[in-house]
Amino acid sequence: MMGPKQEAQAARFYEFSLEDHVPPDHFLRSIDRLVDLGDIPGI
Repeated sequence: MMGPKQEAQAARFYEFSLEDHVPPDHFLRSIDRLVDLGDIPGI
């Protein structure tokens, strides 16, 4: 069948943890408690 190549859905998404990548003393951790991204779809 001709058409767009089907890609497995799992290949497009992966698990990423900021806890594993942002150092404890980074400034992003200080603003994390001030910003609420809960209302943004997909977050």
